[in-house]
Amino acid sequence: MNTNHKIAVVGLGYVGLPLARLFATKYPVVGFDINQKRIDELNDGHDDTLEVEDDILQSVLMKENPYSNTNNGLFCSYSLDDIKEANIYVITVPTPVDKHNHPDLTPLYKSSETVGKVLKKNDIVIYESTVYPGVTEEECVPVLEKISGLKFNEDFYVGYSPERINPGDKEHTVDKILKVTSGSTPEIGKIVDGLYKSVITAGTHLAPSIKVAEASKVIENSQRDINIAFINELAKIFSLMDIDTHDVLEAAGTKWNFLKFKPGLVGGHCIGVDPFYLAQKAQEIGYYSELILAARRLNDSMGSFVASQVVKLLIKNDIKVKGAKILNLGITFKENCPDIRNSKAIDVITNLQDYGAEVTIFDPWANTKEVSDEYGMTCYSNVSEISHKFDGIILTVAHDEFLNLDLNDFLHDKGVIYDVKGVFSKEDVDKRL
Repeated sequence: MNTNHKIAVVGLGYVGLPLARLFATKYPVVGFDINQKRIDELNDGHDDTLEVEDDILQSVLMKENPYSNTNNGLFCSYSLDDIKEANIYVITVPTPVDKHNHPDLTPLYKSSETVGKVLKKNDIVIYESTVYPGVTEEECVPVLEKISGLKFNEDFYVGYSPERINPGDKEHTVDKILKVTSGSTPEIGKIVDGLYKSVITAGTHLAPSIKVAEASKVIENSQRDINIAFINELAKIFSLMDIDTHDVLEAAGTKWNFLKFKPGLVGGHCIGVDPFYLAQKAQEIGYYSELILAARRLNDSMGSFVASQVVKLLIKNDIKVKGAKILNLGITFKENCPDIRNSKAIDVITNLQDYGAEVTIFDPWANTKEVSDEYGMTCYSNVSEISHKFDGIILTVAHDEFLNLDLNDFLHDKGVIYDVKGVFSKEDVDKRL
């Protein structure tokens, strides 16, 4: 294993920062991001995404570029000059979809252009962003060649190692999740695999090609999306039968091989997005994906379904829907995580507003300014700010803090509770129905 690696991690978000921090325990690393505010925050020793704890971040932070003295550590910068001496570039930018749910590769193109400006002979560029098979070699490599003037697999090489970060999960951290690796040649594959193996305690799996590695990642999230869609469809069916879905799942889950998925709102930057990448590529090669897109449609419909169920409960309890005061618990895309990107709690809120309800949002994890900027909504982060009683409470995100709330403190006598995640006491919920 060549120990003279100088690593640059391009993109310091939920994926890039934990990886950069981990690499910095064994290598000189420069973390690069175009967001100067983000860089200043990290250099002050704080990660606003809460993926890396402050003391752990501060333990590897350096005040100057570590390439010159090859000391292990992390230096964060928004200057291109600070990564020009790297010999391994790891690109960890997001891969969103546009308003038509078509893959938007703009962040990958832009980051490839950035790296292309400093790419040198024998350098390796490793991509971690979730993509459909072929993107690395067919979309990103031509950009690297054009900007750098170098020849692929002669002057420089690429690898692909899909990210497996689970935001908000303090148990399955980046070093404890087995990593799939690959390279543009067999030799480069071994180098990439060895690099990750040196810091990933869970081990690695060297895929036979970059396309195999790309495909392995995109089907991970598609599989979860399909399974959750099935459970969400069951929730719709059982609601018509007046059967508690969570009771059904608890009973079915007593069999050893029953997959224990739960109904819910499927958002975020991975599961709610990645299946569109595979479906789009399939369509380009002449295959229309029925199951994947059906699952996406069903999961995207859950916001309106939840809102309609709440409306029915209000009517059942003789509460006028128009003007009803609703407390929505949670606006991030998942529990115990500050990430609000592509949150489907928004769908519940906007649908209720369409019915004429007045919705108050409470989320102790969300950045209230980000919520205002992204969605134009007011979010309260402290329970003391919630001063009046409500006609209904909806739990859309199961933050730990919500489990300690006495819901009766926030409800009128006839007020209702709708627990999307099934985490509240069944007795407390049932007596309100």
